[in-house]
Amino acid sequence: MELLQLQYFIAVARLEHVTEAAQTLHVTQSSLSKTIQRLEEDLGVSLFDRIGRNLRLNEFGRSFLRRAERALFELEQGKQELSDLSSPEHNTLELAVTTASTLPNILREFRKKRPDIQFHVQMLTTQEMVTLLDRGEIDFCLSSPPIEGDDLECQIVFIDPILVAVPKGHRLADRSSVSLTDLRDEWFVGVKRGYGTRDLIDSVCKSVGFVPNYVYEGDEPARLSALVEAEIGIAFIPSTARKSREDIKYLQVENQELVREIALIWHRGRYISQVALEFREVVVDYFGMMSKQTI
Repeated sequence: MELLQLQYFIAVARLEHVTEAAQTLHVTQSSLSKTIQRLEEDLGVSLFDRIGRNLRLNEFGRSFLRRAERALFELEQGKQELSDLSSPEHNTLELAVTTASTLPNILREFRKKRPDIQFHVQMLTTQEMVTLLDRGEIDFCLSSPPIEGDDLECQIVFIDPILVAVPKGHRLADRSSVSLTDLRDEWFVGVKRGYGTRDLIDSVCKSVGFVPNYVYEGDEPARLSALVEAEIGIAFIPSTARKSREDIKYLQVENQELVREIALIWHRGRYISQVALEFREVVVDYFGMMSKQTI
């Protein structure tokens, strides 16, 4: 059995079409068909049911496909591991985030430790993160809320209290804390539905009997502080996104555990480079220090 046979088989199995598979592999249909035929002869079974010009994976083919994909996956992981061992200085750390408020400080700490390593960061949706993790195109995700999955490792690194930001001069600005029911008649600025923090806040507010009245809904969380400062509305802002502004007062929420979980996520079946392991250590240490400061 040859590696080329496995590669050709996987392509045909995924497409179930010889012509399309041949085009994808940049080989002739005749060459592809002969290679699949030799593989079936080696295995002693047919892997496809032939229906006219179409192919359908049969029971043998489905079983063998899982093994073939695993074999090529392990070979690719080995290739990445050797590249890491032979040229660690050429690695690029691939990251994805849904929450960016802590990222600049984390990257600064990582750069102090490994100034030679480049990194690339993408702001993605939860589903986009899962897709790229499955493909092995990113090393880690920093997400709130956490992402669960059979092939994903999810480590909660920080429990982040959500605060109420009000402008200086607001009726509540002289207080250090506030109950959610005190906010039912307020105007709010916030991010759009679908953001983890927004969905959490709406759910908790609904549980105490009101729906926040949003006068602004955007997709840039960093803009909310400026809108609060301009007295457009008040906002729910995670403590890690708090800005040191004299014209904003941050209030604790009374009688409710209004917090978000920040998680570091990676694919449990994929090789993790030494650089990625060092980054994970920096993230855990950074949030560990933050946790001590909040006690």
